[in-house]
Amino acid sequence: MKKKNDGVMAIIAKNIFTYFNAIFLGISVLLIVAGSYRNLTFLPIVIANTLIGIYQQLKAKRILDKLSLISEAKYQVLRNGNKEEVVRGELLRDDVIFLASGQQIPADAEVVEGKISVNEALLTGESDEIEKIHGTHLMSGSFVVSGNCRARLTAVGEDSYIAKLQAKAKEVKEKPSEMVGDINLIVKIAGIAIIPIGLILFFEGIFLKHEAFNNVIVSMVGALIGMIPEGLYLLVTVALALSAARLAKHQVLLHDMRSTETLARVDVLCVDKTGTITDNKMNVTEIFDPVGATPDEVKNSKNLLASYVATSPDNNITAQALKKYYPDGQKLDTVNVIPFSSKLKYSEIETADAHYFLGAPEFVLGDHQNSKDLVNIDNHAAKGERVLVFAKEENENNKALLFISIANGIRPNAKETFKYFAEQEVKVMVISGDNPITVSKIAKMVEIPGAEKYIDATTLKTKEDLRDAINNYSVFGRVKPDQKREIVKAIKANGQRVAMTGDGVNDILAMKEANCSIAIGSGSDAAKQSAQVVLLDSDFSHMKEIISEGRRDINNLTRSATLFLYKNIFSMLLAIFAIIGVISYPLQPSQISLISMFNIGIPAFALAFEANDKKQHGRFIRVTFLKSLPAAITSFLAIASLVIFGMVFSIKSTDVSVASTFLLSLAGFMLLFEICKPMNGYRNFVFYGSIIGLIACAYFFHYLFAINSISYQCVMLAAVFAVAQESVMRNLTSFFGRFQK
Repeated sequence: MKKKNDGVMAIIAKNIFTYFNAIFLGISVLLIVAGSYRNLTFLPIVIANTLIGIYQQLKAKRILDKLSLISEAKYQVLRNGNKEEVVRGELLRDDVIFLASGQQIPADAEVVEGKISVNEALLTGESDEIEKIHGTHLMSGSFVVSGNCRARLTAVGEDSYIAKLQAKAKEVKEKPSEMVGDINLIVKIAGIAIIPIGLILFFEGIFLKHEAFNNVIVSMVGALIGMIPEGLYLLVTVALALSAARLAKHQVLLHDMRSTETLARVDVLCVDKTGTITDNKMNVTEIFDPVGATPDEVKNSKNLLASYVATSPDNNITAQALKKYYPDGQKLDTVNVIPFSSKLKYSEIETADAHYFLGAPEFVLGDHQNSKDLVNIDNHAAKGERVLVFAKEENENNKALLFISIANGIRPNAKETFKYFAEQEVKVMVISGDNPITVSKIAKMVEIPGAEKYIDATTLKTKEDLRDAINNYSVFGRVKPDQKREIVKAIKANGQRVAMTGDGVNDILAMKEANCSIAIGSGSDAAKQSAQVVLLDSDFSHMKEIISEGRRDINNLTRSATLFLYKNIFSMLLAIFAIIGVISYPLQPSQISLISMFNIGIPAFALAFEANDKKQHGRFIRVTFLKSLPAAITSFLAIASLVIFGMVFSIKSTDVSVASTFLLSLAGFMLLFEICKPMNGYRNFVFYGSIIGLIACAYFFHYLFAINSISYQCVMLAAVFAVAQESVMRNLTSFFGRFQK
């Protein structure tokens, strides 16, 4: 079961009642008490940030809610003798529900008619298929592997097994993605640091320097404002919400916002043949008889096959192709029916006088296959066709009656999509239950790198075999569901991030094991409900948009976070310097607001939404920290030096404050220039627009931002340190750049 999106009031509350908004409120009260109204310039920015966050998240919520409604699983129930179609939330206790292969069981129930095989792996961890007959209990959260049944619901909603399990799971917090986790860490460190630093500055100003209360408050607030990453978390939230909304327009539903980031960093993409390389429609291309079969035997076998198809309860795409080919078969009188199972790789029907099987030749016939029949099978497999055998039990072995060749159509944009993955350094591995020769041929047709390297998964007996295979092969055939999960585990054990696509219940265990799971819209409800990403229109080419969105978020937020971190690190260093030197913090809150607006806020938001699909290497916090450190250290050294020389030459503190503002902005623009490389028309506009904006505000609103004319002596000092900044920052950038690789 997926978490529902936050409600409207929850989104509003989350944006308003934040830790930093509480800090801003406290700071505002102190400034009002101190009578320093000019230094409240940060308030409009805080309010605007909050309103933008609410608006964008509500906008994304509306789009995603519409999409979720379309994709929500529906169930047929019997009420008052009539069949009704309802969603999970509308199910009632004692409803009689119809369950079929591919569905997730939505509530606790008891089978009243029919027989199904279920997999309870998501609940118990055991991947065995369990047969459920009349009177047996069904646990919500398990999924139907094969068969059909009617069941009476015994517990729904919060009373169901899965709901109670999830309630216990809430005690363990969900781990955020790498980027969001790192940003949480940055925000947490800043949130913890500002309280003791603020208190020390306050008590130092009052009790050691004996300054006026008003001056102490302004100095303290100036230090704290610079340390608060006020727009960073908002920027991340809005960027992810907008990505989800943009993907929704491509019929891509994100059950988990983190999935775009995970996909953007993925190293290996595991796909099945059907639904990704090929479409979801199968057609019978040929019915061919076993070597040595007589015309009468073949005719009789075809009639039996038509009857078998009419009798079988299966409704997967293979069964649909057979029913389309044999629409008028007469049903058999059965003693027992075993629907198709991905574990067994065949279905079975027992009549009073015979046992019939339909499935993969290697599993139905075992070692008793005729060598000439094998040649025919391989010839069809080499053309990319799937071969089934219709067989009858005879003398404790199964005898082939007919072979059926089935083919899928290649998706028109499949080749282009897989070419994109190769260009983006993503290895594609094809994992299928079909004949490896068939799978390899299909993979070659869409030019998947390494498609000629295939292996039969039935030969992989140990974990060591599996580890060796994933390093040497790109195509795996005859893979069983539990092996899919083991393959994903082995890839992760290699230190690689893996994404898994799937459309059936046999894919769910592997999808759950993967770093990111993608379900095909035309697949089973259980697969769609288990996946983090759903391609609602089953168009696999949308994977390009998903990866592109994820990389846009990572790359742009890395650049934007670098700007925020620059201000935070600098402010913390300067605050510590002020504490140790027992001096007043040299920058006023309004001056910090001016810098925050044009050095950080506006360019950070402008750069956050630019198209950028380059694969990002390195951990988010390491990259942003090392990129921001040169500018932060440069600004700190320049302004600390200016403060010291200002004291030596008895320069007014207000002059030092104004000069410090421009030194800080200069280093900020140098950093902005670095992260904008390579420059293009849009980035030039952002860069030069920010410079012009800062100069214009400093000129036209000089009183508001505490910008006044300064002495000639201070101008000369500031000019010297400004020139020195370029050289210091260039060398520091070169030094710290070595550690980014």
